[in-house]
Amino acid sequence: MQPKLFGTSGVRAVVNRELTPSLAVQIGLALATKNKGGKTVVAYDARTSSPMLENAVTAGLLAAGASVHKLGMQPTPVLAYLTKSLKAKAGVMITASHNPPQYNGIKIFNRDSTAYDEKQQTLIERLIRRKAFKRAEWDKLKKPVETDEAYRYVEMVEDAVRLKREWLVVLDPGNGATSLLAPRIFRRLGCRVYTVNAQPDGFFPGRKPEPDEDSLKDLCRVVRSVGADVGIAYDGDGDRMALVDERGSFTSFDSVLAAYAAFQTRRRGSAVIVTHVAASMRVEKMVEAAGGKVVRTRVGDVSIASTLKKLGAVFGGEPCGAWIHPAFHYCPDGILSSALVLKALEEEGKRLSEFVAEAPEFPLLREKIPCPDSIKYAVVEKTAEMLLKAFPNPKEVLRIDGVRFTLENGWLLVRASGTEPLIRVTVEANSLKEAKQIMKKAARTVAELVKKEMKSG
Repeated sequence: MQPKLFGTSGVRAVVNRELTPSLAVQIGLALATKNKGGKTVVAYDARTSSPMLENAVTAGLLAAGASVHKLGMQPTPVLAYLTKSLKAKAGVMITASHNPPQYNGIKIFNRDSTAYDEKQQTLIERLIRRKAFKRAEWDKLKKPVETDEAYRYVEMVEDAVRLKREWLVVLDPGNGATSLLAPRIFRRLGCRVYTVNAQPDGFFPGRKPEPDEDSLKDLCRVVRSVGADVGIAYDGDGDRMALVDERGSFTSFDSVLAAYAAFQTRRRGSAVIVTHVAASMRVEKMVEAAGGKVVRTRVGDVSIASTLKKLGAVFGGEPCGAWIHPAFHYCPDGILSSALVLKALEEEGKRLSEFVAEAPEFPLLREKIPCPDSIKYAVVEKTAEMLLKAFPNPKEVLRIDGVRFTLENGWLLVRASGTEPLIRVTVEANSLKEAKQIMKKAARTVAELVKKEMKSG
């Protein structure tokens, strides 16, 4: 059986190993074949391999008769928004988001700004496997058009976020695709802006592309030294954001997600909020207290976006800073999310530390266990039986995405990463001691299964 090309975030792999220019050409051919040509917009992130892959995808699209509008280096949410705004048949983003620099990827978007779902990706993959490509005649081939359309996105954010005060903000784009656009937008919103790591660089010299507490220590120091109101960091392609409060302290992803979801619920009196199976139970606590309802999905922005659209929900987010605001578009958007948080702070009359302080504290632990892509799904499938030996009387077992055990004192989730060769274990409990005990048992169980599968394989 051939391995799947597409994961939860499109194609993502090491460049010139699994992800080659040849494969990129075939993806372009397959997409244009599926769409019978039509307008396709293409953008890329700051990675060293991105221009190469953008040219390869463009060649495939053109060869199958598509008209291609090249948007240059842009954050992923900008590409998604412009796919919708420009009424393109599809959008193609060359990015590996928060992955290490040797990775890159290809993510496809629909006209309504939603990312391709599993069914659509399977169709593209089938065309590639069968080499069932349409080829345009020589006299029907179109020239690619290079165009600067980012102003449309800038205007959308300006219209959505009208700030009344001058915020002092420190931005850390992490040498990624938001390096030029984010400072421009926040200055247009009336903020005083300091920047760190705001030069696009595919080697990511300032910090790793994934913004987390460990990688944002420099940002925390700068926030303290300049007396900023808030620090904001983005991942490699700008679909995630992380926040640092006015004290220079990293803000928990789970707490700010819960606080903002509750804010949106309070504004409306009631609301449906969407998050996934690995998010903290503090989201339910705050949203339900504000009169709303939480719906959980599989992990990934595709699942959250489709549920938002289906239910007409007002907001959805993952506890990694990937938030979707369906009133504007259906792609996680770090720049828009961070600007909307400032607007929420103004409306509530609170500092960021005060805004998130209302979120209840439940110790939540996450571990990553290395596991080859070829066996990670098989390991997770076998996890349920082994976990029943470690946790013999669960209140509930869910298999909506991986294996989720609800226990008397908390819950645990074991699932394969859709983008990296590893298995994620998430545990939340009423106390840190209980969380550590659950994690120790669960992580040991998974690690032993990985070793066993690697030996048998």
